[in-house]
Amino acid sequence: MQLSSSQRLASLSPGDVSAVIQMAWEDRTSFETIFERMGLTEPEVIRLMRAELNPSSFRLWRMRVRGRTTKHRALRSPEMKFDDHAIADNRRANC
Repeated sequence: MQLSSSQRLASLSPGDVSAVIQMAWEDRTSFETIFERMGLTEPEVIRLMRAELNPSSFRLWRMRVRGRTTKHRALRSPEMKFDDHAIADNRRANC
């Protein structure tokens, strides 16, 4: 059975929410990696960030990631050699 977007977001533990927020703020962790690790699409990450952050923090984050090539693997230059999987693996929940 496929979970809806709302069900996926509601099923996250506080630690999972913290991990998604950390990965979303990290420039080098792509939305594709967040999807692979947590099962959340880019629009779901945006919804989670809107719900969890203060309005001003959310606006800062959106300005930061909008158009940022490092947040999307397909937009990255071939010269970018960092491994966002390894970066995401080192994330720890704050709770």
